[in-house]
Parts: sequence; structure tokens; C-alpha cells
Amino acid sequence: MKFGVLVFPGSNCDHDTYNVIAEIAHEPVTFLWHDSEDLGGVDAVLVPGGFAYGDYLRTGAIARFSPVMGAVQKFAAGGGLVLGICNGFQILTEAGLLPGALMRNAGLKYICKQVNLRVETTDSAFTNQLTKGEVLQIPIGHMEGNYFCTPDELQRLEAEDRIAFRYATPDGQITPEANPNGSLSNIAGILNEGRNVLGMMPHPDRSSEKLLGSSDGWKIFASMIEALATK
Repeated sequence: MKFGVLVFPGSNCDHDTYNVIAEIAHEPVTFLWHDSEDLGGVDAVLVPGGFAYGDYLRTGAIARFSPVMGAVQKFAAGGGLVLGICNGFQILTEAGLLPGALMRNAGLKYICKQVNLRVETTDSAFTNQLTKGEVLQIPIGHMEGNYFCTPDELQRLEAEDRIAFRYATPDGQITPEANPNGSLSNIAGILNEGRNVLGMMPHPDRSSEKLLGSSDGWKIFASMIEALATK
């Protein structure tokens, strides 16, 4: 299997994400430049965090028009695995690969801290190594992480079991106090209809080794590897 990590002007977590695949998973991985229309035969695409194009206009709004995103859209439409982390999640919503939008945090401040996520579904290529209700410790680092969608979209996400993660207390309770950014229904990550695209604001790339304070994020990458190995 082979992973591809997108690189936009302003990406700053591309090497973190690359490191997880190369040094922890020990799987082939390559960087994919934003102006390329060729994904190089990868089996999974990782859209990392950062500030693509300086977050001008709106987070992800310019990156959505990069040539590589046309290739990613076709890849996803064909069932390819796509994981968007933080700015990557914002880009995927702008590109129409996921519903909703990421708005400014409720407190209008940049937030960088460890949070608790409750696993809402194990029925995906990104969560098959997790347990429903399990609480993960994964850090966030964003200014626009406040997830919003229409009532109809939220109803569909819930009815189709497409909410992957919610912000929670350490014991798994979904409370307003556990919500760091004002996200609708404490949503921290969602899946597309085909369940092959995941967008999440927290950083599994920054929590895949114990020396970083938590290795819980590794389980998401391990799930992808398991899904690809058994595909």
C-alpha cells in the first residue's frame, strides 16, 4: 500500500503526517504537490493541517481550487480513502467532499490543547480499530474549528451513523463544557456518504507516539492500514 500527503503553500503538518506513515507505520509514503494532477498511484490520500494559502478569504477556500484537488475528488468518488486533518478537514468541506463548514471558534480565539474525543462509530476504514464509546486523547490547534451544518444535514449525519467523533469529557460525557470551539452537537469529525472520506479537526498526526503525550491518534492510521490490507 502507498500513502500520499498533500502539500499546499502554507501546509505545516505535512511532515508530521508523513512521519507517522514512514517512521511508525513503516509504509511507503510520498508528498503530493498542490499543482500536480497526478496522485502517483497512491492507495490513500492524507490532507494535512496548516494554513493553506495563508487561510486568505476563508480557510480552505483557495486550496479547494488547486489542481491536485480535482484528482482527489475523482479518487474519492472511486472509493479511495481520504483523511483530512484540521486544515485538511476545512479543505474537504470547501471542496464538497464533506457537508457543512468550519467557522471561527465560538470564543474567537486560537485554541491549542489536548482534548477528549468519544468514538461514535467503528463502521469505517478510519475507526475499525476503535471501540464505540472509547475516549481518545488527541490535541487540537485551530482558529476555525467550529463545525456547522444545516438541520437537515445534521439529521442525515446522525441517521446514517456518519459522525465519527464528538468532543467529550474524560469519561465520555457529551457536554457543553467539553466542547472547545462551539461545534454543532460537539462534532469533531464526520464521514462522507461512502464512508471513505473522513474529516476531523483534532490531530492524530500529533498523537501517534507516547513521547508526544498520547498515542491514541495512531489507532486512526492503524485502522486505515487494516482497511487497505483487507481490501
